[in-house]
Amino acid sequence: MADLEAQYLQVQTTTDSRAEAMELSRAVVESRLAACAQVAGPVASMYWWDGALERTEEWLVLLKLPADRYDELAAFITERHSYDEPEIIALPIVTGSTAYLTWMREETRPAGPAQGALSRTLRRRRHVPGRDHRHGVLGAERADRPGVQPEQPPVCRR
Repeated sequence: MADLEAQYLQVQTTTDSRAEAMELSRAVVESRLAACAQVAGPVASMYWWDGALERTEEWLVLLKLPADRYDELAAFITERHSYDEPEIIALPIVTGSTAYLTWMREETRPAGPAQGALSRTLRRRRHVPGRDHRHGVLGAERADRPGVQPEQPPVCRR
């Protein structure tokens, strides 16, 4: 690891609702500013705002992307976020599997004919959350349907 400048980042932000977190995640990935978005929460947050100590529940959004997409992603989040000063911080991804990092790079490029083929190839070789029935996870197509909550036990398809 001779090159100390990060080539990939995990960027995080928070929102005040699951709906906003999911919509922001969808918009970012759909725009190919990040290859992957994960939403976790609620999380308890405490911070100073306008001279007062605030305590609230928020949803954490984690985004994985090549470092050269950070400025565009930060502008995108700032423009669409409901907070006056949204948290937008980036942590370097120091290392990772070559296949995953290649997938991240490819999925954040403008769509092209070869892009879908690479994504399909990588999905066959690794676990993809929401798509791999062997791991007993909720199907991606079911994750946002009313009544399906993250706290429910995983569904195993046979």
